[in-house]
Amino acid sequence: MRHIVLLGLCLLAAPAFARDCPPAGQTRASLQALKAAQFAVPDAAQKRRLAEGLLGCLSDPDPELRDGIAFEALSQWMRAGDFDAAALRALRDPLYATLDGEDAAGFGKPFAALALAEVARTDRIRPWMSAAERAAMVDRAAAYVESVRDYRGYSEGEGWRHGVAHGADWLMQLSLNPALERAQYPRILAAVAAQAVPRGGHAYVFGEPGRLAQPVLFGAQRGLLSAEEWDAWFAALPVKVGKLDRADYAGWLGRRHDLMAFLSGLYVQTDQSEDAAIKNLKPAIAAALRQLR
Repeated sequence: MRHIVLLGLCLLAAPAFARDCPPAGQTRASLQALKAAQFAVPDAAQKRRLAEGLLGCLSDPDPELRDGIAFEALSQWMRAGDFDAAALRALRDPLYATLDGEDAAGFGKPFAALALAEVARTDRIRPWMSAAERAAMVDRAAAYVESVRDYRGYSEGEGWRHGVAHGADWLMQLSLNPALERAQYPRILAAVAAQAVPRGGHAYVFGEPGRLAQPVLFGAQRGLLSAEEWDAWFAALPVKVGKLDRADYAGWLGRRHDLMAFLSGLYVQTDQSEDAAIKNLKPAIAAALRQLR
C-alpha cells in the first residue's frame, strides 16, 4: 500500500498551490491509499508539496476528498508539527485567497476557515507568526465569521459546509493563544455577537451556538475583559433580537431561538465550571436570559 502512495507522490510536479483536485500526480485511488496508510509521507519536501496541492481539494464537492482526505491530512500533519513557519505561511496565504474569492458551491470558504483554525493552532502551540501577522489573522477570522450568509450545515450526499461553526473554531484557537493581545479580543467578540443573533433570523440546527460559545469561554478564562465589559457585552445581545414585528415574525423567532440556545448553553457551562473566571460570567448571562422572557 505504501509503495502506491510513494509512487503517486513521486509523480508530483505541480506548482506550489494547485486548484485541481486530485492535485497533479495524484488520483482518487492514490489519495485513498494515502489515507489508508494514515497519511504517512516520509519525505518532508514531498509532504509539503502534497499539502499545498491538497488545498484545492478543500473546495471539492466530494466530501470524501474534501473532508475525509484533504482536511484530515492537513490537520494531522499540522498537529504533528510537521511544517516549519515557511511551510505554514505557504498554506495560510492561499487559504486567505480562498476566503477572498468566489465560492459558488459553498464548500471552499468554510473549509478554508477550518484549515485556518488548524494553522492558528500551530501558532498557539509553538509561536511562529509575528504580532502583525497574528493581528491580521484575528481581523480575517472575525471578518469571515461576520460575512457568512450561507447557513447550510450538513446535506446528505454533500457533507458539511458549516461556515459559522468552522469560523467559530478559528476564533476559538485565536482566543486560546496566550500571545493574543487583549486589545484584539473585542474584535473576536464582535464577530461572535454578529452570528449569535444572525440578522436574517436563520434558526440554527447544527450546533452552531455551542461552537460560538467557545471563544467566549476561553476569553473569559484568560481574563481578557473586566466584569463591567462582560456585563455590557451580554446586555447588548438581547437588543439584537429586536421587538416582535408581525411582518418579520419568523425572523424574530429565529433570532430569539438562536440567542436562547447560545445563552442557555453558556449558562450551563458556567454553572458547571470549576474555573472562577468562567463562573463569574453567570450573572451577566442570567440577566441577558431574563431580557428574552
